[in-house]
Amino acid sequence: MTLAPLTRADIPAAFVRLRALVGTSDADVVVCDVGSLEADLVTIEALARLRLAALRLGCGLRLRGPSRALEQMLAFCGLCDVLPVEGELRLGQAKRYPVARAPARRAGTAAPCRGRR
Repeated sequence: MTLAPLTRADIPAAFVRLRALVGTSDADVVVCDVGSLEADLVTIEALARLRLAALRLGCGLRLRGPSRALEQMLAFCGLCDVLPVEGELRLGQAKRYPVARAPARRAGTAAPCRGRR
């Protein structure tokens, strides 16, 4: 599935294309060519919604050919695990972006209050 540059008005048509594609195929994963998409929040919203729609239809969604800016935007929004890139570890391109995680607390211990001593 190839996506052209999107506006909010184009998102419902992308859903219709996804439903038609999944309905005529027995594939487990839809690969979405996103090479021509801008790295903006409309694109991020559309991709996240398409991923959710694909899951509801019983298949996964992988991205093919995102720009470095789009990969960075996905990482910034915390979606690089939700929207995986096909062939993710390509030479010369960005690797996975680490996600900061809070240290685990033990049950029954109170978290220290910042700002109070």
